[in-house]
Amino acid sequence: MTLPELPAQPELLKAILEPLLDDFLFWFSRAEQLLTQEAIDFLTPEEQAVLCDRLATATAEVRSTQALFKAMDGTVGIEVAAMKPWHALVTECWQIGARWRREQAEQSPPEASQ
Repeated sequence: MTLPELPAQPELLKAILEPLLDDFLFWFSRAEQLLTQEAIDFLTPEEQAVLCDRLATATAEVRSTQALFKAMDGTVGIEVAAMKPWHALVTECWQIGARWRREQAEQSPPEASQ
């Protein structure tokens, strides 16, 4: 039995890291939109401001990482420890979004059956 040929390391890094970094930016953007465009009753304005600041910082970090990754033509990796806080922030924002959607659904009157 032969093993499939693995792509060279830079191609593998590009295939994994580029979409992952793009995903972080996508979810940070979605969270920022929620925080700035919707009333989130279960967060104080201060909590929302702190979360927005954390999102701005993480977004800048990811963009810097992307720039470095592209400048090095995908030949450098990213420490898991560097990505861990971004993942935790995305998870926190998902939980806030899920709670907000759940509370919005509970507040909406049920639609009449037709």
